[in-house]
Amino acid sequence: MRFRVERDVLAEAVTWTARSLPTRPPVPVLAGVRLEADSTGVVQLSSFDYEVSARSQIAADVVEAGSVLVSGRLLAEISRALPARPVDVVLEGSKVTVTCGASRFTLLTMPVDEYPALPAMPDVVGTIPGGELTEAVAQVTVAASRDDTLPLLTGVRMEIEGEKITMLATDRYRLALREVSWHPATPGMEAVALVRARTLSDAAKSLGGSDQVTVALSTGAGVDLIGFEAGGRHTTSLLVDGDYPAVRRLFPDETPIHAVVPRQALTEAARRVSLVAERNTPIRLAFSEGQVVLDAGQGDDAQASEALEAALTGEDITVAFNPQFLLDGLGALSTDFVRLSFTHPSKPVEFTGQGSLEGEDDTRYRYLLVPIRFAS
Repeated sequence: MRFRVERDVLAEAVTWTARSLPTRPPVPVLAGVRLEADSTGVVQLSSFDYEVSARSQIAADVVEAGSVLVSGRLLAEISRALPARPVDVVLEGSKVTVTCGASRFTLLTMPVDEYPALPAMPDVVGTIPGGELTEAVAQVTVAASRDDTLPLLTGVRMEIEGEKITMLATDRYRLALREVSWHPATPGMEAVALVRARTLSDAAKSLGGSDQVTVALSTGAGVDLIGFEAGGRHTTSLLVDGDYPAVRRLFPDETPIHAVVPRQALTEAARRVSLVAERNTPIRLAFSEGQVVLDAGQGDDAQASEALEAALTGEDITVAFNPQFLLDGLGALSTDFVRLSFTHPSKPVEFTGQGSLEGEDDTRYRYLLVPIRFAS
């Protein structure tokens, strides 16, 4: 195998393909990236850990076709460190030589015949604008659990209904829901998939720069897979197995109290006040006519408070939140105002975005946060 390629093209492709390599692979070959050069001038790079696969294609000047398996992380580090000149990659016996200008690296190869076959891309089920996918996934995955002992809650439930996808995620303390429009391959199609939040977030970030991202899905027939493709890059992931809890019913049917606050001002105030909130202690928000007062700390500890203008509908109410969960919810919104909707001081509070003080809230994104009980 022998080919020449531009440094930036190689570095970007290797970095993307190697991004999901396991830190402790169950077998050594899974730490590798496979490079396959063919006579048509295409080099395909692949990685796989039995759960997530990644493939990317780049154009190169292929002198001799062939394939090789080398350490993915090492090749990525070398590629990024090379000078901005064309790179020659040559297989010589059991070693690969990477030459760029005066720089020369020799890497040991792994047995390519022991590398597992990558799963085929499932059937295409539709496309979604890259920017929409990136925003929606970021808003929802903020609420997904990071606790691997609860694998179901580390996933994002994707509900496909015709031209709408609804994404849901929860870690038991908060719940995020986002509705997004897309272009299904089959009108009126319906499907449900539970995708690992880390995988979905990674795919959305890395492919979201494209105008359109192709979504592929295979459920109920052998291996359950989801796939994403854009710009010559493909990634697949096994779906999470199990029945996701019925979380939609947690959203309240009616909210007699709601407050509208400038989102950025509330975010900055919450960040300042949280400086004195020790681990596992909440920020309290007291809403009354025309204002909300944030405070944290009590007794002999450091204390902080700050008042902001707020429009309140309904009776006065005081709630307390985990500071980081509060900031996560505010950060997931992009509107100028945030509406907080209440049923009771101890019941979950719903956050939605609002374009103006007097406008309607946008319920395409809803963030439900469980308050913390506090001593009055």
